[in-house]
Amino acid sequence: MKTVHTIADLRSAVRQWRRADDSVALIPTMGALHDGHLSLVTLGRVLCDRTVATIFVNPAQFGENEDLDAYPSNLTRDTELLTASGADLLFAPAPAEIYPDGFSTTISVGGVSGGLCGAARPGHFDGVATVVTKLLLQSLPDKAIFGEKDYQQLQVIRRLAADLDIPVEIIDGPTVREADGLALSSRNAYLSEAERRIAPVLYRTLNEAVRDIAGSPADVERICRDARRSLIEAGFAAVDYFELRDAETLAPMAAFDRPARLFAAAHLGKARLIDNLAL
Repeated sequence: MKTVHTIADLRSAVRQWRRADDSVALIPTMGALHDGHLSLVTLGRVLCDRTVATIFVNPAQFGENEDLDAYPSNLTRDTELLTASGADLLFAPAPAEIYPDGFSTTISVGGVSGGLCGAARPGHFDGVATVVTKLLLQSLPDKAIFGEKDYQQLQVIRRLAADLDIPVEIIDGPTVREADGLALSSRNAYLSEAERRIAPVLYRTLNEAVRDIAGSPADVERICRDARRSLIEAGFAAVDYFELRDAETLAPMAAFDRPARLFAAAHLGKARLIDNLAL
């Protein structure tokens, strides 16, 4: 695997592949890689001839008092993992490469970015949309792959690619979980041993709520309210949301009458855990 740090070198590598008529998959990450990220690389290798992974801790998607400075980072380890996974290229730019002096453009996606993490983390999805738009245009892959664990982010990216006519197919990769159901996340490293024992309750509560909603489709509000209370009783410090949303538009749903997604975000120690399940 080759590592590049500039947009010019990234584009040069992709141009060489294009001359050989190779297809290209892009897997954007913020590093601190785990098996969930690596599963996206594996999917990229299945779908395309070449895979590009990016590692960039994007300051634009962190709000005030969030964990930018503490966000886990180990480029040497991540490079070894990507090499072992069979990625062809790593793009690891410095912040000044992505946001040079004078940078003044922000991409803002309406609709699907509202509510959920959009409400809990103001400005977060503007930062995501801006950096992902840049990465898509810098590499112009055939496909770009994002995990379903960040389902709202996935829908934001699908919307921006469609609205801006970016000729890239957005592919979703399934959530990868620990044996006890906890969704893999770089922020799981923040959990203490005691908190790690509590963390799987989030997934169990989502599953219980999915079952209850399927059995009582008009009783969504009560079921979600009871789920939020269960999380607090289990030891979570706060619940940002536990809501049923339309699977495509992410509009709130008071009753389960069409394809839907159940979303949850809750705080446990220093970690903010998010997860979702399809209905």
